[in-house]
Amino acid sequence: MLGLYSKKDVEKLVDRLKEEYEEALRTQRQAAEELKEENRNLAARVSQLEAERATVADALIDAVKAGERIRKESEDAAANGNKELSLLIAKCRLLSGDLLAKYPDAEDVKAFSDFVDALQGEASEEEDGLDMDEVLAPKYPLDLGKLCKELGLMEDKDAETEEA
Repeated sequence: MLGLYSKKDVEKLVDRLKEEYEEALRTQRQAAEELKEENRNLAARVSQLEAERATVADALIDAVKAGERIRKESEDAAANGNKELSLLIAKCRLLSGDLLAKYPDAEDVKAFSDFVDALQGEASEEEDGLDMDEVLAPKYPLDLGKLCKELGLMEDKDAETEEA
């Protein structure tokens, strides 16, 4: 059995196996280096994304705080407007009462009294009709076109074509 392989054949086999091993080792080292480089790049990207996420989170927190502040200011402004309107209506009512007492048969005084009564009615309708929470955070998607048409800010295209 020892005579099957010559020293030269064994050396060729060892050299060939050594070259194959070195090639496989070189390929594995290259793959490991590529993986390490990719890992470094991904770690840098993760760090960058974490910094961006922190910035976005801070921006969202600031936006929520600003929204709450604006909502509070709006509520306060609406409450102040309602108080001013109530005071104005009360003042008009007093003035109307004085004028009616002084000039009970005057037509313009009666008209003013009717105006004050109508003003009181509109003020109570506005208090009942406008929900600030619904305005600031609607529970359903708004149709801005329909809203503008209802407020008279935009004309209905269908009505224009019918008129023409």
